[in-house]
Amino acid sequence: MIKIVELKKSFEDKIVLRGVNLEIYDGEKLVVIGRSGCGKSVLLKHILNLMQPDDGYILIDDVPIKKISQKDLFFLRKQFGFLFQGAALFDSMTVAENVGLPLKEHTNLTEKQIRLKVAEKLEMVGLPGTEKLYPAELSGGMKKRVGLARAIIMDPKYVLYDEPTTGLDPIMAANIDHLVNELNKKLNVTSIVVTHDMQSVSRVADRVVMLHMGKIIFNGNLDELFNTDNPVVYQFVHAMMEGPIKPKPLKY
Repeated sequence: MIKIVELKKSFEDKIVLRGVNLEIYDGEKLVVIGRSGCGKSVLLKHILNLMQPDDGYILIDDVPIKKISQKDLFFLRKQFGFLFQGAALFDSMTVAENVGLPLKEHTNLTEKQIRLKVAEKLEMVGLPGTEKLYPAELSGGMKKRVGLARAIIMDPKYVLYDEPTTGLDPIMAANIDHLVNELNKKLNVTSIVVTHDMQSVSRVADRVVMLHMGKIIFNGNLDELFNTDNPVVYQFVHAMMEGPIKPKPLKY
């Protein structure tokens, strides 16, 4: 289980997280929603200890990551897979090289063993036989799936998804959501998905939390989400122009 306690983070004079408290349970698919710039991706980076909080702490399986050694932190990170918003593939590397990179860097597997494992993960994400292609030869949806194959290549315990359906057409977005569900079940992982795509939320979430003004203002299941009486959550979920959330005025 991941436990986040009173997490606070500011960037100069901008306060992003104002004391976030959250528990993430083994095996669940937790979706984090909220407006752009509300701190969703910042929260993910704190879970991986890529950012240090100004205050508060995070426990992963009862281990406080703020206090562990660099060696233990590297070991801990191997339990995580991360699907970046833009897939973050290396343009000069083939699909096989991109997916197999974590194995090459962090294991003693032979080249043949790496090839077999890469083929297995590409099969899982619906891209068999694409090993020799380069990112420039892939569609946006294919890049996401290659990024997902790389995220699961180390057989992680946790998989973090940062806006997995951004920039995809509705059909490909639905395919990515289906993959999230399938991999969660097949690999028995805990999935944490950051998104503001409400259709994706409906397809994926076991539980939803909403970040607003640096705090979690909603924590519940889908039925509770779509029937909430919280005016901020209701406005966001139902994409209403009128409500307590006021968009910033456009500057010309």
